[in-house]
Amino acid sequence: SLFSFDTPVEVVLYDPNLERLRDISGRVVAQLSTDATLTDVRSSMVAGYPEVQVHYERALLERYGLDTGTIARRIRNKVLGSTATTMSRGDGRLDLVVRLAEQDRRSGSELSRINVNPNVTPVIPLSAVATFTDAEGPSEIRRIDQRRAVAITANVTGFDVSGQAQKVAERMQSVELSGVQWEMAGQSREMSRSLSSLQMALGLAIFLVYVIMASTFESILHPFVILVSVPLAVVGVVAALAVLNTPVSVVVLIGSIVLAGVVVNNAIVLVDTINRLRARGRSRVDAIAEASTLRLRPILITTTTTVLGLLPLAFGLGEGAEVQQPLALTIIAGLSSSTLLTLGVIPVVYLVLTRMLERSNKPDAVDREADPNPLPNPAR
Repeated sequence: SLFSFDTPVEVVLYDPNLERLRDISGRVVAQLSTDATLTDVRSSMVAGYPEVQVHYERALLERYGLDTGTIARRIRNKVLGSTATTMSRGDGRLDLVVRLAEQDRRSGSELSRINVNPNVTPVIPLSAVATFTDAEGPSEIRRIDQRRAVAITANVTGFDVSGQAQKVAERMQSVELSGVQWEMAGQSREMSRSLSSLQMALGLAIFLVYVIMASTFESILHPFVILVSVPLAVVGVVAALAVLNTPVSVVVLIGSIVLAGVVVNNAIVLVDTINRLRARGRSRVDAIAEASTLRLRPILITTTTTVLGLLPLAFGLGEGAEVQQPLALTIIAGLSSSTLLTLGVIPVVYLVLTRMLERSNKPDAVDREADPNPLPNPAR
């Protein structure tokens, strides 16, 4: 949504009655204007141009043998004109438009004297079959999904578009809408759609990481142990966003997707070292303790260099800081918390899960050793 041309907050009202839309949109603009965090609150329905509305009397039309369609076309042709022919002039062509002279159509009194009889005689002035009303026409008639609509737009201070949209939705509950339907639009709606798609992308990223590790380790359990580092990273991200008062945005979710592939590196190194040591004959506890000691320094160095490389972006200096800063903060916080917690949590999870797996498989192994050639079951 940071790259959208729509306004950050947009409320769309739907109703077939233009006057009702005008009234309700004015109420909504007045209500939203009281919020100091919203700026440039305006409605798409602004003051229009003065117009003369013609109301036909159907009973009088039937008396003279006329219909509204015929009269409307004649009035249009006399006021706006109709193209009689086209003339060639040099390299171009000019349309010859026939209409009343300007002094005969400049006001409502002149319009009332227009002859609407298709047969010309007898003369039937428009005032004999219609009444006139001075009114103000709409500046535009906007339709969304074939429904008349009015859009109230506003800018926000800061970048918490989703939070502002929620506040606007709460304020809309206090406005008397008189049956007018409404919905949120603009960048807030685009952001909600983007967040939904990015959440699915995050789940897909975690699944692909698991599949790759399962094929590499040739185990279902060890990749699961490694993926425990992902929620450990979420702990740091949530804490950092809360402390720095940074809203959850599309950029933050992009950083989370990056974290899903980065934070597992330390756990992969640790689990792989434990498996190698156990393959050499070390006990489970000794292998975990030695692997944690051997890989402590490389893990800390790798995390430190990554964090230091992202610090300039985290400071939010220069152009594009609103995009760079949340991304860098998400990766730094998630990677830091995951590294610190991985060194203590992953060995414990590895120890507990491998013990549970061996205990569940041990009874089957004992049964096979006790009776290698079991007799057939007579009940079969």
